[in-house]
Parts: sequence; structure tokens; C-alpha cells
Amino acid sequence: MISITGLQDGAAKQATVTAKRQDGTELKFQVQVLLLTPKEVEYFRHGGILHYVLRQLASKKAA
Repeated sequence: MISITGLQDGAAKQATVTAKRQDGTELKFQVQVLLLTPKEVEYFRHGGILHYVLRQLASKKAA
């Protein structure tokens, strides 16, 4: 299992990745977060670009 913590809703520049092996041991390491533009942060907050686009299309149909 892999978990990523410390993203601070897309505002962080570093995060921690924790990988849990089958034997139960964990490997933790720091990574750089490369959300460089406000639009990339918006995509992240929506759960990815596909979710963002689908929400945009759904809101147009509802209007």
C-alpha cells in the first residue's frame, strides 16, 4: 500500500510517501510536489483532470 501525506490541498512543495511492504515494513521518503500553475492545483483539488472536466460538463447540462 502507498500513501501520500502533507499535500496541504495542493499548496505544499514537498510531501511524504509511505510504502508498506507485504512483510509489514515501511519505506518513507520525501518527494517534490510539482503543481506549478493555479490550474494544476485546481485539477488536483477536483481529483484529477478527468474529474474536473466531467464536473464542468455536468454543470453545463444542469444550467
